[in-house]
Amino acid sequence: MVRALSVFVGLLVAVVAAHACSAQSLELQKGDCVVLVGNALAERMQHVGHFETLLHGRFPQLELVVRNLGWSADEIALRPRSKDFRDHGHTLADHRPSVILAFWGYNESFAGPAGISRFEADLEGFLKAPQNIDNYATGRSNWDRTTDKATQQKPIESLRQIVLVSPIAFENLERETHPDGQQQNENLKLYTEAMRRVAARNKVHFVDLFTPTLAAMQTAQEKLTINGAHLNERGDALVAKILDEGLFGQPASNSPGPNAEQLRAAVNEKNQQFFYDYRAVNGFYIYGGRKEPFGVSNFPGEFAKLRKMIAVRDRRVWDIAQGKPVPDEIDDSATGENPNVPTNFERPIHITPPDEAQKMFTLPKGYEVNLFASEQEFPDLQDPVAFAFDARGRLWVTTIPSYPHYLPGTPPNDKILIFEDTNGDGRADKQTVFADKLYIPAGIEFWDGGAIIPQQPNVMFLKDTDGDDKADVRKLILHGFDSADSHHAISAFTFDPGGALYFQEGTFHHSQVETPYGPQRLVNAGVFRFEPRTDKLDVFVSYNFANPWGHIFDRWGQNFVADASGGANYVGAAFSGDIDYPHKRGELKQFLTKQWRPTCGCELVSSRNFPDEAQGNYLLNNCIGFQGTLQYKLKDDGAGFHADPVEPLIQSSDPNYRPVDLEFGPDGALYLCDWFNPLVGHMQHSIRDPNRDHTHGRIWRVSYTKKPLVKPAKIAGEPIPALLDLLRTEPEERTHARVRSELWARPTNDVIGAAATWLAAQQKSDPELEHHKLEVLWLHQAHDAINEPLLKEVLRSPDYRARAAGTRVLSYWRDRVAEPIELLRAQVADEHPRVRLEAVRALSFFHTQDAIDAAVEVLVYQTEKDDYIDYALKETIATLERRVKK
Repeated sequence: MVRALSVFVGLLVAVVAAHACSAQSLELQKGDCVVLVGNALAERMQHVGHFETLLHGRFPQLELVVRNLGWSADEIALRPRSKDFRDHGHTLADHRPSVILAFWGYNESFAGPAGISRFEADLEGFLKAPQNIDNYATGRSNWDRTTDKATQQKPIESLRQIVLVSPIAFENLERETHPDGQQQNENLKLYTEAMRRVAARNKVHFVDLFTPTLAAMQTAQEKLTINGAHLNERGDALVAKILDEGLFGQPASNSPGPNAEQLRAAVNEKNQQFFYDYRAVNGFYIYGGRKEPFGVSNFPGEFAKLRKMIAVRDRRVWDIAQGKPVPDEIDDSATGENPNVPTNFERPIHITPPDEAQKMFTLPKGYEVNLFASEQEFPDLQDPVAFAFDARGRLWVTTIPSYPHYLPGTPPNDKILIFEDTNGDGRADKQTVFADKLYIPAGIEFWDGGAIIPQQPNVMFLKDTDGDDKADVRKLILHGFDSADSHHAISAFTFDPGGALYFQEGTFHHSQVETPYGPQRLVNAGVFRFEPRTDKLDVFVSYNFANPWGHIFDRWGQNFVADASGGANYVGAAFSGDIDYPHKRGELKQFLTKQWRPTCGCELVSSRNFPDEAQGNYLLNNCIGFQGTLQYKLKDDGAGFHADPVEPLIQSSDPNYRPVDLEFGPDGALYLCDWFNPLVGHMQHSIRDPNRDHTHGRIWRVSYTKKPLVKPAKIAGEPIPALLDLLRTEPEERTHARVRSELWARPTNDVIGAAATWLAAQQKSDPELEHHKLEVLWLHQAHDAINEPLLKEVLRSPDYRARAAGTRVLSYWRDRVAEPIELLRAQVADEHPRVRLEAVRALSFFHTQDAIDAAVEVLVYQTEKDDYIDYALKETIATLERRVKK
């Protein structure tokens, strides 16, 4: 690929020469440590490796040490990290850099022209004392940029040179679903020129990536980014060449050399091991607030070994660059052993065989449970943690035998497995490994013919493009999620009916994600909302959860969030309005009384196989103490909901049973994901305790014997009109979700046109007509196709549930419809409190006094007290007043 781009890059040499440097070419010495700091432009380089390959190829005899400290959404004066991150040995000074390549300006550019003076001041401060960027690790949003003498770091004596590297240009993808590159580039140019001025004043090297990449993007026949802002592999190779020549002048005659791909593979392997160290999963147990007592005794030895492994890989990189032969396998025999961790788990362990475990379940009269799959028939089924059914009726399961995190020298090999029941007997008889060599994929959902999963601490898109059910596309699409605690890492992936994907993380985490629309940050727990079609990411809920590990939407788009550690459950509408980082929502009441904790996964009953009296019940897994699935009768309660306990659906007396996910299948049965582990608990036992199980896992299937199973609907590959009609004829909400997912993957114009025809053909007397309108509105939302007349029709629906759902759609279309606040004033005055709640929530997304005025009007229409509206109003007013006062 590098050679293929050489002619194209050659055309840019003149542009690079004219714009890249503000000082003489960078000079390196043998043994120099080159450290990259800054935003996702730097961070993503370590996953692809083109620039570092060129660097070693150009200077093979210098044996350079290259360390990438890039972090998504980092700014000079805002670099939030989890507790005691600085104690792990990865401050800038810890690496004793000789040269720093500093990639700033992208995230700062979203402040626009008004932020230029502040940006220049921050740059000046960074050049005078780069080590002080490690002070900005608290998550505070208004850091005092004057020197903080109490925490000022000592000067870096090894440092000789700093290079300022500008942002790349923003690529206009020519799609209505993404930002307009012209406006973005106007800001990026301003910040690039600011960097040039600061570099000139301080006589430091400067590389302008903006100007040449803007020229390249205007002439390139293939896209250079995945989303306008972040480079794909082709773009990374191009920018590597521009950066290399911006630093050192004309291409070196020996670079990249005939062994470039072997060298790049060695570079990427070294960087992967360094990433396991720098971005260590479970940092809160390794160096943070939960390091006592086990972290201090277990982890120093692991990381001593890992750092020796990194040094071995440095040597391998140098040898390849110098043309020396290297063995195919890396020899880590001299790096030492991982510590031997003793157990403190005293209970005798009995690994219950599946047939024995099945007899240990208790269910209400009329229900039965059977084994769908286990590690006995399918040895790959190890520590299953999440699953989902696809449009073909197959069950996709993610496994995490690498839990709790990477053990140095043992490459992670977590997997996504596809299970099929080909003969319809309720048991899996076929397994396919869709993807392996993954790292703690604690969630899964389907999109665009592929799957979206977490790949700690990132989010990946995987897809099979040649029909063999094995992922041949692996794309890193989001990064910057914290990894302080693998139990609290992003999980519970679920789509809403309008095509947005939700996932959530627990406390201790300080996440910051770089997006084409600007950085998104979250501290100490919350829920993210991601639109895969537009690449928009928002913080949906910023709340002091302990560890939310459950999220479900009902058929009208109302959502419920379950907090695992404390066993709390919340109505989502009340606390999911907009709020500015780092503020958190105040305490919200729960909609059910906690019986047990910790919980893990929730579901709503929607299946013709289950009894009529169970329909709409809220199901909640619990995995310690009570090990089974609790059941609650859900009912309206003013603007929100209330639930009362009824007989649990299933309980096991097997101490190894750990239900962690649940979902109704195409046959109407409820499927349960059993992580199966005798030992759980994160502080009571070392997370390296040898009694933690890594080889077992089961999937169970619950059905009701007094009613027939559901005939699975045909979804995959069906014509659009047939899919639309399934939304009318099939009552199961999980069927609707799979139909929607299939429709989201079809061409937008085809879907929108067919949906209009389908809706026009529905009978006016159909009692579900208002829901049909809502389904079509959601299809427009998922395809990012604004339909203001249909939205207004739904907002005036005779069904309050449709009006409430339409109001939430309006909250996300607020900048693309006429007079949105006036529309919301009408909803504030609605006769039903749920609509008023959604309207108050929607007003939190604005920044003006008239939004405050509109929200306060809800008090006129409150005929009786409603806790949810009172809560949402208080939170919305607090948010809006903070903005208006700025």
